Amino acid sequence: MQKKVAIFGCAGQLGVELMREFSARGAKVSGWERSHVDITSAPAVEEAVASVDPEIVVNAAAYNMVDVAENEPYAAFQANGLAVRNLALASRQCGAQLVHFSTDYVFDGTSDRPYVETDATHPLGAYAVSKLAGELYAQAYLPNPLVIRTSGVFGPGGLRTARGNFIELMLRMAGEGKTIRVVEDHVASPTYAPALAARTVDMVEKGVSGVIHCGGGTPISWYRYAELIFREAGLTPELKPTTEREYRTPARRPKFSPLSNAKMESLGIEPMPSLETAVRSYLQLRQRMLAS
Repeated sequence: MQKKVAIFGCAGQLGVELMREFSARGAKVSGWERSHVDITSAPAVEEAVASVDPEIVVNAAAYNMVDVAENEPYAAFQANGLAVRNLALASRQCGAQLVHFSTDYVFDGTSDRPYVETDATHPLGAYAVSKLAGELYAQAYLPNPLVIRTSGVFGPGGLRTARGNFIELMLRMAGEGKTIRVVEDHVASPTYAPALAARTVDMVEKGVSGVIHCGGGTPISWYRYAELIFREAGLTPELKPTTEREYRTPARRPKFSPLSNAKMESLGIEPMPSLETAVRSYLQLRQRMLAS
């Protein structure tokens, strides 16, 4: 791929994988961390994009503190909504395609099957509203954005980021020797960041645009996901199921939000790996990173 690519949020779990994947395929990649470019500042975004004049602009940056967003909805809307408007306008100015990542949280979780792209959205809280706004801004200002909805992203980069990911949380809690309680009545499709990055570049190379779902491909409750993690890690902590009613959080979350990858696969994109394969790969990479 002989293209210039600008990636915002390049230090996050997904961002580091996108940097690696685009570079491996021959793209000339420029990346900015949050501390380098504030994407909520239109002038800062315009200056960064103009300095590269890319064909592809990728937004892997996001405010994803779902519960905190209930107390600071404007901060979430700035980062997930208005910032996408800034990126869309800057992309339009240089004729670039914007690749933006959204979430399964744009749905309300009342479906009885994995969500497809044409299902009606119904966000349940401030974070979810802000992410849907980002989708709409991308579509409002650009003729051909690629909006990729995903779910529960985890990647080796989570080992070195402040917030980590669900696997790191489970491993940390197991190390503390306490009883671990995880909800069993919420189902999602956790997504492996390296695989998501590879499919994203595949889609860019094929010229795909519009809204596309790219979730982990395995609908699973968070409790069963925790069981899988401990089984693959060879750990046997005391793990007990709980429910949304017993484990209250400030933000409402969709109870069933797996994403169907059927549209993505119909475009000739390779299916996502099984969750077992992804978790095993994650743990192997994690072990190598800790040993280095």
